[in-house]
Amino acid sequence: MIRVGVVGASGWANGSHLPALAALEAFEVTAVATTNQASAERAAATHGVRHAFANAGELAEHPDVDLVVVSVKASGHAAVIRAALNAGKHVVSEWPLGVDADEASELTEAAAAAGVVHAVVLQGHHSPSARFAADLLAEGRIGTLESVALVGEGAPWGGSRIWPDLVFGLDPSEGTNILTIMAGHFLAALERVTGPLAEVSARLPHTHDRVLVSGTERTVPNATPSHVLLHGLLTSGATASVVVHGGNGPSQDGFLLKLVGSDGTLTATPAQRGTFIHWGDWDIRIGDDLLAVPGAYRTVPAGVRSGPPANIAALYQEVAQAIAEDRQPHPSFATALRHHRLLAAIERSAADGITRHIS
Repeated sequence: MIRVGVVGASGWANGSHLPALAALEAFEVTAVATTNQASAERAAATHGVRHAFANAGELAEHPDVDLVVVSVKASGHAAVIRAALNAGKHVVSEWPLGVDADEASELTEAAAAAGVVHAVVLQGHHSPSARFAADLLAEGRIGTLESVALVGEGAPWGGSRIWPDLVFGLDPSEGTNILTIMAGHFLAALERVTGPLAEVSARLPHTHDRVLVSGTERTVPNATPSHVLLHGLLTSGATASVVVHGGNGPSQDGFLLKLVGSDGTLTATPAQRGTFIHWGDWDIRIGDDLLAVPGAYRTVPAGVRSGPPANIAALYQEVAQAIAEDRQPHPSFATALRHHRLLAAIERSAADGITRHIS
């Protein structure tokens, strides 16, 4: 049994990590931490957890914790991750790993030196639909891949208004915006299917200097992009075009993925309208034929096969197996670092207009 401490239990983790962990026999959540003791105790009571902390370092050092889950704001990831590494604990961090590629590099080096298992929640890597689509490509079902197009909805980022609890992300130093969160996850899911991007040429249009805080009459300054536009080449030589357009939401169409091969075309859209590419199931078609994702691709318990917990549960299954086999899971911090470098290349290309190669 892998004993888990969840830092940030009253936020995103409440509806994603905690249900996923509760459904898996290999894990037991033994501790939670939030920003104050009262909310930590409420979260512990809600989920039947023994220990509650207002300090992430105390949670990481507790002997009843083997693995620390980091589910706080991106700007707070580094401190919690370092506390876990200093305590010799395995770590699962939400994406993004750090606020930028430099911080991600430091954390990756520290995790390697600590000798613990480390994973990042780029859950699109464990999407049954993405894995099935990747296998269809590998089997040559559309011939040689020639071009890829992805259009995704980036709301609630990039619009003329913002939810009150997301105002912090309008500051680029927080590492939480349409590029890092939305495009970050979308590109990870895309690369799971097609293989990695080798080079990119990008633009990051900035439409709104100030945005309205939803439910108020207050506007706040915005220094983050409104949209993400890129063209590039995959390592296979196929071309790629990606548009992530911001807005006020709610999401309507979700995404459209189109893979054009020498012998056919594969398209993917959300099975449930408006869901993100890294969360839900896809309707996958080759030509006019709708292909059902085989049951073998669905490894998590039936109770967590929809919504945010689904692919996160699959990631935790990979983490448990990695711990048992004394290896690193996928995606690890090293995967996250490469993905941070992809986003950094997009930013540099948008700034100077030069095509950038991905290290």
